[in-house]
Amino acid sequence: MTRDDSTSIQPPAAIGFVGLGNMGALMARRLVQAGYRLLVADSNDTALQSFVAAHSAMASAPRTLGELARSVDAVITMLPDGTIVRQVVLGPGGLAAGLSGGGIVIDMSSSDPISTRDLGSQLCERGIFMIDAPVSGGVKRAEDGSLATMVGGDPEGITRVRPLLEAMAKQIFFTGLLGSGHAMKALNNLVSAAGLWIAAEALLIGKQFGLPPETMVDVLNASTGRNNSTENKFKQQILSRGFASGFSLGLMAKDLRTANELAIETGTFAPFTQECTALWNDAARKLGDSADHTAVVQILERMNAQKLSS
Repeated sequence: MTRDDSTSIQPPAAIGFVGLGNMGALMARRLVQAGYRLLVADSNDTALQSFVAAHSAMASAPRTLGELARSVDAVITMLPDGTIVRQVVLGPGGLAAGLSGGGIVIDMSSSDPISTRDLGSQLCERGIFMIDAPVSGGVKRAEDGSLATMVGGDPEGITRVRPLLEAMAKQIFFTGLLGSGHAMKALNNLVSAAGLWIAAEALLIGKQFGLPPETMVDVLNASTGRNNSTENKFKQQILSRGFASGFSLGLMAKDLRTANELAIETGTFAPFTQECTALWNDAARKLGDSADHTAVVQILERMNAQKLSS
C-alpha cells in the first residue's frame, strides 16, 4: 500500500478521536495541547459534550462517524474492546465508509490481536492503513503524556503517525506486524495481574503470621519481590481502601482472556496463564466488571476472613 504524500501528520492537522473514556479523554487532551484539531466521537453524549466544551477552539463533534472520517487522514480509536472497534470501523456508517485511500486507523484500545489482523486485512482491501498502538501507564501517565505504547503495523503508516504517538506517549516500542502491539499489551497485563495477585497472597500470609502489611510492602519494594503493583497500587489503592486506579476489573480480566487465547492459538504450554485468567474472571463475576481492578484483593480477603488494612 502506498501514498504519494507520505509525510508525517503534524499539527495543526485535523485528526479523529473515537472514545473519550477515562484514558481516551486525557490522551485526546494531550493532542489538543500539542496543537492538533480534533474531531471527536463517543457513545456517551455527556462525555462528548464535556470534552468539546472544554476544548471548543480545537475540538468539534461531527454528527456521524462517516462525516468525521471524511474530514481527516487519521482516526484514533480508544474503545473498550476489539468488537466495538470493528463495529465503529466497519459497521453501517462507520469510519471505513468515510476514510479515503491512504487514510489510517490507529487502534489504541486493548483489542484481540487475531481480530486486529483480520480487520486490518479488510481495511487494506479498501486502501486504508491500520496500526495497533495500545498503551500502558494508567490515568496518571495519560494525563502527563508519559504513557508507553506498543506499535504494530506497516512501517510507512507508523512513520506518518509517529508525531501523534509522541504527543501522547513518552516511550514508543515498534513490536512488528499488525496485531503485535495488541499481543504485547495483553501479555504485559498478564504479568501485571499476576504480580498484583501473588503480592496480595503474600501480604495476607504475612499478616496472618503477624507482619504489618505496610512494612511488607516496603520490604518488597526494596527487594527482588517488587513489581508495579507493590510500588504503585498497594499503599496507594489497596491498603488505603481507595480502589480507584482508573482501570476496571472487567478490562483486566478481558486482557487476560486475550493472553490466554494467544497461548492457545500459538500452542504454548502456559499453565499459570490459564490459572491466573480463571482467578481474575471469577473475581470479575463476583465483584462486577465495573469494579476497579485493585479491588480484586477483596476476593482473597473474603476467603481468608482477613482484610489487609488494619
